[in-house]
Amino acid sequence: MKKRIANRLSYLGAGIGLALFAIFGLLPGSFIGGVLGLNIAGSIFGLPVEPTVLARVIIVMGMLIGVLVTGTVFIVSGAVIGWLAGLVIDALAKPAEELKEGEKPMKV
Repeated sequence: MKKRIANRLSYLGAGIGLALFAIFGLLPGSFIGGVLGLNIAGSIFGLPVEPTVLARVIIVMGMLIGVLVTGTVFIVSGAVIGWLAGLVIDALAKPAEELKEGEKPMKV
């Protein structure tokens, strides 16, 4: 399979998305997921939530889900942006490759 710029830039975009997630998304994802878990535990056990094992497990699962969803959004969006940029570069580079020897490109 021919390596295209779009494939390479999608991997690069995923890596940049992972780095941005580590810098900007880890803490907010954990916080929002924890609040979601606290609301779920509050609706099950009543408010205020007592510090029981099951309530803590629900809150931790909410935090984990929040981090996983935030990470997925950052990584997938970075990969898609990189892939789209690669498609544009591939489309611009393709006409230059198709020119025959001695043929001049058209002026637009």
